Amino acid sequence: MAERLKDKIAIVTGGASGFGEGIARRFAREGARVAIADLNEAAAHKLAKELDGLAIRTDISRGTDVKALVQAVRAKWGESDILVNNAGIGHKPQPLDALSEEAFDRILAINAKSVFLTAREIVPAMKAKKRGAILNIASTGGVSPRPNLTWYNASKGWMITATRAMAVELAPFGIRVNAINPVAGETPLLATFMGEDTPEIRAKFLASIPIGRFSTPDDIAAAACFLCSDEASMITGVALEVDGGRCI
Repeated sequence: MAERLKDKIAIVTGGASGFGEGIARRFAREGARVAIADLNEAAAHKLAKELDGLAIRTDISRGTDVKALVQAVRAKWGESDILVNNAGIGHKPQPLDALSEEAFDRILAINAKSVFLTAREIVPAMKAKKRGAILNIASTGGVSPRPNLTWYNASKGWMITATRAMAVELAPFGIRVNAINPVAGETPLLATFMGEDTPEIRAKFLASIPIGRFSTPDDIAAAACFLCSDEASMITGVALEVDGGRCI
């Protein structure tokens, strides 16, 4: 590996599984010190031990938890250079008027409010250093929505707009902000999006992806590593589709 992230300090939310785990592993291989923030404390600690990283149990929708996360990373390594807002939840396919208010609030808290909370804690130090990279893991659903996933789609559309707005405001401080729009991937959330994991439903999803396969954690990690590295120093405000052509 080229060690494109050598000596960088990175926080990956939802980093114990799925795309987040793939990103954490790739960042560690590229020389970064990685803090894994996740509700699944056991899985986070297991991965952190493997990567010589740091695990912090975090409910990313709670301001007190986010503050404690940033303080823990600061105490161990110093100020963060990279933030990956990867933690996210979805909902099973259903009519937009059928989702409960409780579920709606949880989706917005995890997929949208968390971006505000992490920025509030991390951006001041990045401003002081005049550098930093923030990456938001959004979704193709934010630009090409699937029916019956309306409120999930909307939360990811919010994240894409937030990415662009943050990029414009933070560019003068040397902070870059980008997003990745994955297509459905082989992660724990796949069954949620499909509603039911059957060969027929998988075939229906795959038929909408020209390359003919789901995305993998390695696919997303490769794009994340590039966007958070100095190789992408002229790239900000981008929502990169890693989708096998789904959004064409």
